[in-house]
Amino acid sequence: MTQDIYHQLREQLDQYSIGFPASKSGVEIQILKKLFTEEAAAMYLDMTLFLETPADIAARAGRDPETTAALCEQMAGNGLIFRYRKKETVRYAAVPFVVGSYEFQLKNMDEELAALCEQYMTEALFDLDRSVQVPIRTIPVNKSIDGSTTVASHDDARAILKSKEKIAIAECICRVQQHKTGNMCEKPLEVCFVFGSHADYYVENGLARFIGLEEALSIQDKCEAYGLVNQPFNVINPGGMCNCCGDCCGVLRALNRHPRPVDLVLTNYQAAVDGDECTACGLCEERCQVNAITYDDDGIAMVDENRCIGCGLCVTTCPAEAIRLQPVPEDRRRTPPKNEQALFTEIAHIRGTNLVPLKMAGA
Repeated sequence: MTQDIYHQLREQLDQYSIGFPASKSGVEIQILKKLFTEEAAAMYLDMTLFLETPADIAARAGRDPETTAALCEQMAGNGLIFRYRKKETVRYAAVPFVVGSYEFQLKNMDEELAALCEQYMTEALFDLDRSVQVPIRTIPVNKSIDGSTTVASHDDARAILKSKEKIAIAECICRVQQHKTGNMCEKPLEVCFVFGSHADYYVENGLARFIGLEEALSIQDKCEAYGLVNQPFNVINPGGMCNCCGDCCGVLRALNRHPRPVDLVLTNYQAAVDGDECTACGLCEERCQVNAITYDDDGIAMVDENRCIGCGLCVTTCPAEAIRLQPVPEDRRRTPPKNEQALFTEIAHIRGTNLVPLKMAGA
């Protein structure tokens, strides 16, 4: 039964978000065994991405309500599912591996789990050819946009922060994981924002602390100074917003392995160089996190439009002001999905997967 339940769990996780593909070594099963007991794995297979009370889950799955409630709470505390509290009502939902249970492992990320995740990402998860969209998007450094250009609020990190009534700050799970594997990245750790009910979940689980708007804006300034790419969850009203580097971030590392990162990331801006103004100082190449900048025979910077994800980090430090961030053509501009369910539905449609749990679909 042990092998069956974990393989079923792997197959279910592979339906969601960018998936949870099988590797040649089977390292993903080792990850699941470290995170899930058999009992928890079986419970996950009875859950959906929709928030439900334990009573509703128990009624549908033929389980005991009290046992279901206790197990769901335990799983939420271990970062395996999401928990939402509203007054006296508590509801739970399954989550993908990315973005989801991997990010929830801040307290549990030891050397063993870090090594397993690193092996798995390299062997299987970084193969983003299976999907044409990742669940986060890139938005530009605010100062990189020309004042004459209208910026939608969903493309403005400060506008996103100012729109949130509840903000918490957490350490970057990717950087924490990399530190455990010996990659001691010098970038700051406490750089991932979570909002609303997601903030409540993180703080309740000891994964984050609540902060005010002034501190949030200060942290965002620091992230830009360190050259971190701002990446909110890819919906209009995101529950979280990360600040990432190409050394640690799983998404950026995967994009760096892909020949056309622009196909996988929703971005409404791209950088362009004025060759007459470029002094070939090299700062833009150093700041770019996806290797989108190269030099021609005359030493003038060039932007690879197939790689540029429009973060604007190259623009803000160009001493000659030779780089600008410009909107992509109108036919390429996109508004993010309205919510997480719409996003996961869109990704599932592209990947040819199904958000109805396999057990319920009779698979």
